[in-house]
Amino acid sequence: MALYADLDALRASAADVRIVTSDGQSIAAHSYVLATESPVLAAMIDKGRRGWGASAECTIRIPGVATDAVLAFLHFLYASRVVAPGQDEAVLGAALLALAHAHRVGWLKRAAEAAVSARLTPDRAVDMLKLARLCDAPLLRLACARLAGKDFAAVERSDGYRFARRHDPALELELLRMLEDADQRKARWQGERASREAYRQLGDAMDALDHIFADGCCGGAPSAAADKTCAARDGTCQGLRLLMRHFATCARKIAPGGCARCKRMLQLFRLHASVCDRPEQEEEQTCRVPLCSHFKSRMQTEKADKTWRLLVKKVTRARAMASFVNRRKVPEIVAMSWARYNSSISNRWANLR
Repeated sequence: MALYADLDALRASAADVRIVTSDGQSIAAHSYVLATESPVLAAMIDKGRRGWGASAECTIRIPGVATDAVLAFLHFLYASRVVAPGQDEAVLGAALLALAHAHRVGWLKRAAEAAVSARLTPDRAVDMLKLARLCDAPLLRLACARLAGKDFAAVERSDGYRFARRHDPALELELLRMLEDADQRKARWQGERASREAYRQLGDAMDALDHIFADGCCGGAPSAAADKTCAARDGTCQGLRLLMRHFATCARKIAPGGCARCKRMLQLFRLHASVCDRPEQEEEQTCRVPLCSHFKSRMQTEKADKTWRLLVKKVTRARAMASFVNRRKVPEIVAMSWARYNSSISNRWANLR
């Protein structure tokens, strides 16, 4: 059944449904268009015609919404798509969202929700949050939470927030809980980011130890390649050399309580031994980092605790990710997977069009 692109194109044809708005105005419509787009309207039409025959004219009442919103709603139903995005949704977006939710028009509800979320302002954030709760609109709810977290002072000065504080404490509590959850997520994200940065720095320190003792960086006359690698490590090699110089000359490392800097150096040596994969049998490939073989032999006899094993796993993963990022050429399997993903996305968009 063909759908007309405009409600006005059907004015000349016979209408079998009358839609009465809240101010008493009557709008002529066609039952087959309304029933095709909305199962709620289809049920209302069947109920209104029960006992009067299939050709009888019925009346549908849509109260609580302005006539302009009902007209825009009917225009979208007759077009079966959003014909002019940004025009009707800008003025009547909230009313269209309520109508689409009440009459179960999914595509119009998604379009109205996106339009209202894009044009959200602090003075309407609380009102739209209540609408999102009533209409089950998660994207609009998320947009209200983000706007409140970004500019809560402006939201707090709005009439909607003052009304909610006086007459709707549940809505105010929901908004405050959303802000608290957003702050907790932000703090958790910052903590995870700081942890990843610490693991990355430890991975760089392990690479710097290999570079120092394998390429002669700690010697008196390092090579030009060693100088270039040291410059690319942003001072990591220099800091480790200073720490090892202190470790070699410090007398407090054997005293009761020890030295904090020397303990840090010993932890770095132990961590290097945990992530080092060079074999000890072959003389040419033996690791030259001090205490590496000592800590490896201790690891064979003593079982490391869970926290240390987790640290080694995180640092190993950080080193692997860093080496993957520094590669100039993407592996073939990754390129094939990325091309397959892009082609599937393109085909999906083509089918939607």
